[in-house]
Amino acid sequence: MRSEPASGESPCHQAAILDAITEGVFTVDAQWRITSFNRAAETITGISRSEAIGQPCRAVFRASVCDGNCALRETMERGEAIHCRRIEIVDAEGVRRPVSVSTNLLHGPDGQVVGGVETFRDLRHEEALRKAIRKEVQVGDLVAISSAMRRVLDVLPAIAGSTATVLVSGESGTGKELVARALHRLSPRKRKPFIAVNCGALPDQLLESELFGHVAGAFTDAKRDKPGRFALAEGGTLFLDEIGEISPAMQVRLLRVLQERTYEPLGGTRTLTADVRIIAASNRDLAYEVRAGRFREDLFYRIAVVPVHLPPLRERVEDISLLAEHLLERLAAREDKPVPILSDAARAQLITWHWPGNVRELANALERAWVLCQCGVIQAEHLPQPVQGSMPDRVGKPLADAGRSAEAATMMEALRQHGWNRLATAQALGVHKTTLFRKLRLLGLNPPRADAEEHER
Repeated sequence: MRSEPASGESPCHQAAILDAITEGVFTVDAQWRITSFNRAAETITGISRSEAIGQPCRAVFRASVCDGNCALRETMERGEAIHCRRIEIVDAEGVRRPVSVSTNLLHGPDGQVVGGVETFRDLRHEEALRKAIRKEVQVGDLVAISSAMRRVLDVLPAIAGSTATVLVSGESGTGKELVARALHRLSPRKRKPFIAVNCGALPDQLLESELFGHVAGAFTDAKRDKPGRFALAEGGTLFLDEIGEISPAMQVRLLRVLQERTYEPLGGTRTLTADVRIIAASNRDLAYEVRAGRFREDLFYRIAVVPVHLPPLRERVEDISLLAEHLLERLAAREDKPVPILSDAARAQLITWHWPGNVRELANALERAWVLCQCGVIQAEHLPQPVQGSMPDRVGKPLADAGRSAEAATMMEALRQHGWNRLATAQALGVHKTTLFRKLRLLGLNPPRADAEEHER
């Protein structure tokens, strides 16, 4: 970007052009003094042009990145433009505001660098809209807009209000424990403990001790009494993960507890009462295991009073973009850093990958990208190699189904980008609004509505 004006172009004309831009724009000289400051910059920061001109940019913006990760400084030192980095600035009233910044160099007539230019876009409305939409599509840490997953989320409050035993099924990594935690948080037992046990990770004796506790001397190294998970979860919820892995003998013991609500610690004689809500989970088809004689039928019916099945991520492609943003927000909160922006190229790769490891694999891929991303924008090259280079491997699915999933993902992404406004989305896709409505119905999609559309109804 060169700073010399076009022939006959006055500084007033340049200022008028800058003021016509809806994003904030400012320029600095080589000493970091602000040399121009447009009207949108005044609106976003609450600082007037006269106050900003001549001031060091850090004195005006007081951004969290001024001391270490300044995009404009990075551009002027490396000579590389930066696009859409999310940061926070402090406005004139001391309020922190999220903005997306892009930077480039300014050159003089001789080609020498004379300063830099930064544009910044206020993200408050966009983030407020995202939070409002999230309330409509989120239960606990579960987010979904796909019809397959919405059917699950919509029944969770009713399930949580009962004391019935729940069996959550689904492939590994689909979020079975998240469902269990959501049920606990929605239930009257939410102020009591939530205790999780991986039943497939322990041999019988250790699992028995883990669940029911033991008394001193029950086995070698049992020096003192130890309460089990049933006791620790008293009044709350006990989550039994991978319940399909337990032995026949352990199945009998567990069945008795579920029937009688009593148990004895390992090596003990005193009977204890179990006041816990049981939520079990398995990535096996337990009905098939019953028919094969590997799982007790009576225990199956005890734990599967309310069955909840989680679809794999490849069957709810339209959730991937929303899930990715949710996972990045959680990462940012954990690390106390700004939320990175997901580039269109990276988003497209996420949508086309088939995710054999489901949500767990998606979270892993995004955390890797988070570590490798240095500029606040996750690009496709930051993702794991298989995600970068592979097309969907939908083995066993008809080609038409794969096409429908891709079409659904495309439509949901377009709706998300246009604030769930159907008219704006239809215009962007080049179709009539009624065509968009018909497609949504055919694909079984029920996305949130924009506020303006709700008022029109």
